[in-house]
Amino acid sequence: MNRSAVRARPLWPAIWARVKQVAPWALAALVLVLLARHAGTIDWPQVWSALTQQSFGALAVAAVLALLSHALFSSYDLVGRHETGHRLPVPRTLGIAAVCYAFNLNFGSLVGALAMKLRLYHRAGLKATMVARIIVLSIVTNWIGYLALGGVLLLLAPPPMPPQIDGPVWALPAVGALLLAVALAYGAACVWRRGRVIRVRGHRFALPAPRVAAWQFALALTNWSLMGLIVWLLLGQAVPYAAVLGVLLLAAVAGVATHVPAGLGVIEAVFVACLAGTEVAAPTVLAALLSYRAVYYLAPLVLAALGYAAVEMSRRARR
Repeated sequence: MNRSAVRARPLWPAIWARVKQVAPWALAALVLVLLARHAGTIDWPQVWSALTQQSFGALAVAAVLALLSHALFSSYDLVGRHETGHRLPVPRTLGIAAVCYAFNLNFGSLVGALAMKLRLYHRAGLKATMVARIIVLSIVTNWIGYLALGGVLLLLAPPPMPPQIDGPVWALPAVGALLLAVALAYGAACVWRRGRVIRVRGHRFALPAPRVAAWQFALALTNWSLMGLIVWLLLGQAVPYAAVLGVLLLAAVAGVATHVPAGLGVIEAVFVACLAGTEVAAPTVLAALLSYRAVYYLAPLVLAALGYAAVEMSRRARR
């Protein structure tokens, strides 16, 4: 074997590791540039005016859909309940997941998806290893649905992109094909290697049965679609639903990559930048997103905080 080829082999893992380190920071810089570019051009009094003109009926429907979406996301933990075989009642499992999801949305995954979920499940009598498996299954459920839905949208109805991002026509469909291929590969692995344990970066993961994988896809696809529906309704249906859903998916991954709690400012920047060329003015977009934050982030957080406080007070009273 050629000695130079042997020496060159370790180069690709090093390059890939460096790309993974740099890519989130590059995406964060791009989002911040978009945010700074549009923040100074927004007429905030018009944003307030558009906010006060939001239909009460639309807000009420959005609030109901937001609660339904939170219930769907909470049911991801029922997949973990099925796979781990723990005996916690379904209502308690959903309650723990709902509280953690609200805190996760507003304060980040370290608080909601990890610390609070470990704490609440541990108090319910589950071991840390079992809780870790529930968390992993919930994450996989969420992002497998994201990959499948995002792949289909990028292939069939690519969302509008900011004018600053000028790429070849085939770029978005190519990314969509890659996302869809990853999601389908997961489904195929569950069919062909059901129940077997695979290793991902040193971690062991037991693949669920095909019907459980179908359950994961159905839950996540429905939930992401429902989130897009909420924003679409609050925008007054002035933009095609597929475009709103596609931009929401872009904003979600931008918020995760930049590690900003609740994606504050990131989601708004992505929406304003992507919809700048449509018939919807920036103040209207921001008013819709502020309403979305109120019904999807803040209102469930208040309910979750009250529920968590009630549990803590009850626990202390029993002591």
